[in-house]
Amino acid sequence: MPDILQAVKNLVGSFVDDEPKPPLHIGEAMSCWTYITAIAESLTYEQIGLNMTTDPELRDALHEAMKMCDSQVRRIRDFMEIEGVTSPPLSEPKPKSDPSAVPNGVKLTDDEIANGVSIKVAAAIVACASAAAQSIRNDVNVMWLELQQEQMTYGISLKRLMRKRGWLKTPPFYVPPGLPIQ
Repeated sequence: MPDILQAVKNLVGSFVDDEPKPPLHIGEAMSCWTYITAIAESLTYEQIGLNMTTDPELRDALHEAMKMCDSQVRRIRDFMEIEGVTSPPLSEPKPKSDPSAVPNGVKLTDDEIANGVSIKVAAAIVACASAAAQSIRNDVNVMWLELQQEQMTYGISLKRLMRKRGWLKTPPFYVPPGLPIQ
């Protein structure tokens, strides 16, 4: 799948021209503002997850998610600064704590942590697609495709872990009326 996304990104990138770029329109600016807010909040959630789990594979997945989110926040913040768009206020990083010190009634389970991250990844993928669809500037489209590709690639590895551990929430299968039973 990443190869297909890379091909699309390269195709869109080939249309980027060197002419003076118009300023961002309000939709492009708002997409940046909303996305950076959401990704910074995802980063906070991942930090909280690290403070609650001792599962080594989930901890690795959370560290990977944090690395991706931190990179995306930095890139969008830099882009917004260049474009003259003020960044929203973002949450402060959470301090590290010992997962065994968090009371069980308060502590999120590994299943809850993984599904929370998964929901945030799904929302980020949709947000990137929506932002790309609203963008007029090709360089902005390429940026959204890159961010979406990173989220999708991470989501695939997270889903693999969730399936392995039985944490993946699957809705009931749809069987249309009249379908022959097999």
